[in-house]
Amino acid sequence: EEKRQEMSTNLKYLSLGILVFQTTSLVLTMRYSRTLKEEGPRYLSSTAVVLAELLKILACVLLVYKDSKCNLRTLNRVLHDEILNKPMETLKLAIPSGIYTLQNNLLYVALSNLDAATYQVTYQLKILTTALFSVSMLSKKLGVYQWLSLVILMTGVTFVQWPSDSQATAAKEHSFVGLIAVLIACFSSGFAGVYFEKILKETKQSVWIRNIQLGFFGSIFGLMGVYIYDGEQLSKNGFFQGYNKLTWIVVVLQALGGLVIAAVIKYADNILKGFATSLSIILSTLISYFWLQDFVPTSVFFFGAILVIAATFLYGYDPKPAGNPIKA
Repeated sequence: EEKRQEMSTNLKYLSLGILVFQTTSLVLTMRYSRTLKEEGPRYLSSTAVVLAELLKILACVLLVYKDSKCNLRTLNRVLHDEILNKPMETLKLAIPSGIYTLQNNLLYVALSNLDAATYQVTYQLKILTTALFSVSMLSKKLGVYQWLSLVILMTGVTFVQWPSDSQATAAKEHSFVGLIAVLIACFSSGFAGVYFEKILKETKQSVWIRNIQLGFFGSIFGLMGVYIYDGEQLSKNGFFQGYNKLTWIVVVLQALGGLVIAAVIKYADNILKGFATSLSIILSTLISYFWLQDFVPTSVFFFGAILVIAATFLYGYDPKPAGNPIKA
């Protein structure tokens, strides 16, 4: 029994560590890859989104294969039964999947216009949107601490986004575009996340099967995005234009992201997730400042970031003797 507890604790911290690594490195490599000065065309972020989805499908199929005792026949049957023979169940995932695809494209827009630290902190507003959608769609009740943390969160993000006087007008326009992209991504993330949770709770399908379905639609929507946005560029220089080692790292990290989060939800809880996020914000800020050198923190930024990190913890905090929760 003790062995098992120790094992699950280790899994918890392992998934936590991987999540911190994944979040931080994805944001920084993405930012770096969008601002790197180099010869030739830059890679199309829309194609990177599609490749990440395809990689995710591949990884999930392998995981299902492992779950079906590495038997191809079983794998084939599982995929057939769960995906093809339940078209309505599969179609349900077209909605969150379309939103996720939009969101993944928005994150590239955001990181082309915002430095990693500001982006990371502002993106935490998704805690707020997720909470609001949970209350409205899953009729969850939030406790006093959670409402309080949402207020602190909003205050913190406001401080982080507060324009400093030293910014040039061009930079202000950039950060405005980035901010709008992050805000839309926060709303879409909140909605899609809650919708996905709802579907997961209503059916008995494994997370990996669900991710295969998500990835399937994601790839389709993503490809449509490639042709609509970057059709011209595509016919000129091909799908893989501007790809280099760094681009592939970004793609792999993005594909990993979905799976890591699935694993964290499975083995850890929201408090740990909040913890990972906070660590990731601190790391991104430090690396953005020392290594990418595209970010000079102001005292207002620090104050805001501390508020956001505090709010993240407070949101996951669960005082044991629960009184009557306030009806939202």
